[in-house]
Amino acid sequence: MEVNKERVDIPIAVTLRDKMKIVLLLAFPAVVENFFQTFIGFVDVYFVSKIGLAEVSAIGATNAILAIYFAVFMAIGVAANVRVANALGAKQVERARHIAQQAIILSILFGILTGIVTLFFARPLLTLMGLEEQVLDIGENYFRVVGIPSVFMSLMFALSANLRGSGNTRAPMKVSILINIFHALLGYALIFGFWIFPEMGVTGAALATVASRVLGTLLLVYYIQRSEVLAFRKDFWSVDWGHQKELATLGSPAAGEVLIMRAGQIVYFGFIVSLGTNVFAAHQIAGNVEVISYMAGYGFATAVTILAGQQIGAGRIEEAISFTKIGAWMAVGIMGVLGLLLFFLGEWAGSLFSEDPEVISKIGDALKVSGAFQPFLAALLTLTGAYQAANNTKFPMYLTAAGMWAIRTVLVYYLGITLGWGLIGVWIAIGIDIVTRAGVLAYKFAKGTWMNLEKEAEVESQCHPQSIKETMSDCVNNY
Repeated sequence: MEVNKERVDIPIAVTLRDKMKIVLLLAFPAVVENFFQTFIGFVDVYFVSKIGLAEVSAIGATNAILAIYFAVFMAIGVAANVRVANALGAKQVERARHIAQQAIILSILFGILTGIVTLFFARPLLTLMGLEEQVLDIGENYFRVVGIPSVFMSLMFALSANLRGSGNTRAPMKVSILINIFHALLGYALIFGFWIFPEMGVTGAALATVASRVLGTLLLVYYIQRSEVLAFRKDFWSVDWGHQKELATLGSPAAGEVLIMRAGQIVYFGFIVSLGTNVFAAHQIAGNVEVISYMAGYGFATAVTILAGQQIGAGRIEEAISFTKIGAWMAVGIMGVLGLLLFFLGEWAGSLFSEDPEVISKIGDALKVSGAFQPFLAALLTLTGAYQAANNTKFPMYLTAAGMWAIRTVLVYYLGITLGWGLIGVWIAIGIDIVTRAGVLAYKFAKGTWMNLEKEAEVESQCHPQSIKETMSDCVNNY
């Protein structure tokens, strides 16, 4: 089976082995991309941990607020990814191109709005976290530098989603690797001082993060312009309210899901902060270590969204189900192995960030719990991707609301504070929420009630396969 360097298109009928290969071809670059995207935060926390735990807590609290921004940006990306994949599955190339550009317009708008929010409300937002005064001052400075130019974060989400929706997961991966190398080098120089660069501490970490996102945006635009499917058309830059409505209809529940998650996270982060700065720092470090496994799940979820989305767009429902099952089981297997590594190597990983034996022990305890629920997290992520591909973003939102507020937040307080279990109680609460939501999604998927296939309004009904050298049925022939 031959493969394509830029994108993977899906045949009508392939063997199980070929399907697994297609899933890996799409998932592996997405795993690498997600890993390196997250590595930006990992590097910041690692370098800043050498300055002090107050700085680690400041960045952790700021990232909890920024995660709300990411929820909106990610929702635009989810909608663009699914709509582009659906359109290409139906061989409506110009429709896919038009939707992709409308998503970029929307991302610019929200990037500017969140930048304005940061400019005027950085400190009040961080105050909600209940931080100590020293941590609050450090966090405000970091938040302003990273958050005001939010438009570059937003654009990276949209541009990467457009490329992935077209079946090209390699370009975002390449960009992610390049900007992370750039970020690590510049971050070290600006945080600690090196050569012509002054020592700037946390501010240096923030500046390096912003610079890497600017570079990432420029590189992604370069790859978009090279794409035969997505290269910009001047007449598509005018706002199209039909496509904007499509993106909002699909993206709003996805945004709601993540916003609900982040709002609940801010609440239970406040509970953790009440246990002490060192405990909150240990929680943040454990989260940064766990994210290595988490990003593997996101990579397979990306592959499932693309594959199921294209198959649903082409009307091949059984193939969509087949690809979802294959992607989910592969993710469960891989994240199960990563879970074992978290379980047995958690304390060693914690020792890379802190020399305090108590902090290292807390990190190890948290990662032991985390390791046990990684297979369930894999199922949750990949099945959510399938629901999104099937234009069903509302049910995951409702389920997240129930899980976050009725299970996770309540149990974090009860286990962590009321029973006095501390950080290990927090992570047990998180695990119970994940297992519950994964079980519900799997049940509905098995019952066949996971799709929302109502007919979409055709903004552009004309298909233009001649605008590319090969159609979607010319599958995986030159990867």
